This record gives sequence, structure tokens and C-alpha cells, in this order.
Amino acid sequence: MTTLATPQSLVEQALAVSVADDCLVIVHDHTSANLRWANNTLTTNGVMHGISATVVSFVRTAEGTSTGSVSGSASTQAQVTALVEKADAAARASSPAEDAADLVRDTVSSDWGDAAVPTDIHVYDAFAPALGEAFGRAGSADRVLYGFVNHEVTTTYLGSTTGLRLRHVQPTGHYACTGKNAALTESAWVGGATRDFAGVDALALDAELERRLAWGSRRVDLPAGRYDTILPPTSVADLMVDAYWSAGARVAWEGQSVYSQRGAGTRIGQRITSPGVHLYSDPTYPGLECAPFNVASSSDNESSVFDNGLPLSRTDWIRDGELTALLQTRHSAAMTQQPVTPGIDNLVLDVDGGQGTVEDLVAGTERGLLLTCLWYIREVDPQSLLLTGLTRDGVYLVEDGEITGSVNNFRFNESPVDLLRRFSHASATVPSFSREWGDDYFSRTATPALRVPDFNMSSVSQAT
Repeated sequence: MTTLATPQSLVEQALAVSVADDCLVIVHDHTSANLRWANNTLTTNGVMHGISATVVSFVRTAEGTSTGSVSGSASTQAQVTALVEKADAAARASSPAEDAADLVRDTVSSDWGDAAVPTDIHVYDAFAPALGEAFGRAGSADRVLYGFVNHEVTTTYLGSTTGLRLRHVQPTGHYACTGKNAALTESAWVGGATRDFAGVDALALDAELERRLAWGSRRVDLPAGRYDTILPPTSVADLMVDAYWSAGARVAWEGQSVYSQRGAGTRIGQRITSPGVHLYSDPTYPGLECAPFNVASSSDNESSVFDNGLPLSRTDWIRDGELTALLQTRHSAAMTQQPVTPGIDNLVLDVDGGQGTVEDLVAGTERGLLLTCLWYIREVDPQSLLLTGLTRDGVYLVEDGEITGSVNNFRFNESPVDLLRRFSHASATVPSFSREWGDDYFSRTATPALRVPDFNMSSVSQAT
């Protein structure tokens, strides 16, 4: 039988066998547990465990430093050795890297020697029984529930021949449930992110779906146009993640993004949104904690393998409406003459004076729409960051401060940067979850609800 190696021993094995001038190894020990249900019945559940590694080799010549990066499953020393051999060969065959820089040196986490932290199915010990009760409640009221919950814990170990020995434990969880009426003509969705499922109440999710499906007892068809529209925190998160992912400094410097200065350079230092808007990332933000050091398995416009191990701290991307930073590697920072500001795995939007809840914004609206869910969001024009997408699972009519019915779906065309200039009201910032991006890519967000007086519903959608 093959004995699984510890993540630390995999790192040390890789560093020992590499014949490159320098080597860097990232090992991820990942466990996950999930439940899935449909038609008011649990359909599947499972627990998975895997160990993967990325080996980055660095070879120095008179022309510069070349790199090779290879990733794959690696639970044994033989497997990680095979990755090292491929990475070393790739580095020797590569051209010099334009982002070459000195590797970060001699930084060690105090918990480097600790074992990986797992999750298991017991994370649902409180949630699962309540979910069963919710099935019964929904069935007796002719509602049908479909959904999925997932919890995972990834322990990352980053080591290098220059003395890096860094460790981080990242818990990540999300829940999502769609409710439909018995005729399957109305649907509603609720979802969120969590680190540990403490306080996630399946009965509360069902109660919210019951409330939203009741709003759909009256149907109103509306044409395309611009509407006074309330975006809840989930929908705001959908749009802000796109704004963040498009904030690469190099792309902006080269004139290809909404953050580009006309002529040349970036818009850093310019006001791009309404005053009082703050968009930032902070690895210590309560409830959204993430890795406090940079981890990059490959180099591109927004990341560099040479920057592995750089410390991360709060970075203000927009402060009081002014663009203050973009996603910067050391290479792009030298081009733009700006501070080095690597990406961070969370995002927070605050608005000065934002208060209350989505319900408070609804209460203050004479006639408008409440969008509960956006879907299939795609970029149309990078230089304005114009996005298009669809509404889904709940568009509701607001009249005289109350929700009076459900509305047909729309295709929308909007720029999240422009929305931050045009919104009229904001709620308090709360933990949120992007339905479009949160499941697989980016789940750690906190955003307010926003009211936009002229949100562009460009066409009617036949989606249900």
C-alpha cells in the first residue's frame, strides 16, 4: 500500500529534487462535503478529499530568468517528483520571463508544521434535519424545492528554495435553494456564503421562498426600458466581482479597460464613481478572512509567480469615489509607477450613509422593480465595462412601497462602474453572495443593496 505523504513532506521533496536554480511549490490539501436535493427529496451527498501541487521552476541564464509551471494531483513523493521533472524541463525550454524579479525570501508561518484541516458531512448536523422539515412544509403547501450546499476547506502550503514556508487554512461554504410552485410557472431563489454553516437555517430559506412565490400570485408583463430598480446585495455582488476582475493595471495602462486614461496611462487618482463609494479588499475582514500572502501558480497580466509570498493587507481600490489602486504585480507596478497591490480573495463595497435593508429601499420606492437574481453575465465592451445578462428566478413590481406582483424577465445592459455613479440610495453593507460567480470562483463579498433610478432593461427575455 502507498502511504500518503504530508503536504509539508511533498514541499520538501520537490525542493530537494529540483535541479533548477530555484524552485517554488504550492500544495493544496482540499476536502469538501455536499448535499443536493430536488423535488423535496435529498438526492445525493458526498465527501471528497484530494491533494494537488503546483511546481514552479526558475532557471537563470545570461538572457534572464525563465520559468516553468506544472500542476497536478500529488499525494505521494513519486507524483510530486514527476511534476518537478516536468517543471524543470519546461523552465529550461522557455524564453526569459518579462516579469522576472527577486523571489520573496525567508518568511515562515508559525503554524507551518500543523496538519491540514478537513471538513466532513457533520458540518450539516444542524442544517440537514431542518432541511428535512422544510421538505415537509414545502410539500404540504404545494411548493417544490431544489438546491445544493457545499462546504470545503483548503489548506495551502507554499514553500521555496529561498526560505518561504507559508500555510493558510481557507474554509469556504455556500448554500442555494430554488423554490417553484406546483405548476412550475413561478420560481424564486435564495442563496448565501458561509464559513461553517453555523446559523444557516433551512426553514428560514424555505420561509423566504414561500414569501417570494406568494408575490408571484399576480403577474404583470412589462416592456423593455429604463426602470427605477433595486438590486439586492447578491446582485450587487454579481456586478462588483466583474468590476474587480477587470481592474488589471497592465491592461488599463495599455488602454484596454474602463480604468484606462484616455491617451495613455490609468485613471488612478481620478474620481470614477459618486463620492462616498469605497471598494476594497482586506484579508482580515471579519467573516471574509482569506490568505494574507500572495499565491500565484502562473503568471499573467494580474499575477506573477515571482510575487509568491508577498504579504497582503487592506487595499482600497476605490476610496471616496476616487480610483486609488488596480491589480498590480511588481512588473506592472514598475510600468505604472504605482504601489504593488496584488489581488486579494475578497471584496467589500461600502457607501457612506448607507443604512437599512432591501426592505427599506422597497418601502421608499413609488414604482419600480426588485431584481433578486442576475444570470449569464458577459462583457460587451471592456473600455466601458458594459455588461449584459439576464434576470432570473424573481423580478418583482414595487408600487407605493410594496411588492405587488412578479414581472417577466429581461436582458439588461449596464456597466457596474457607471452604476456606482448613478445610484440614488444604498442600504447598509452586509455579507453577500454572487450567484453568477460565487459557486466556483469568488464567494467572499460584502455589499449593500443599491437603488438605481434608470437601470437599463434592454429587451424582454423569454427565460423563466
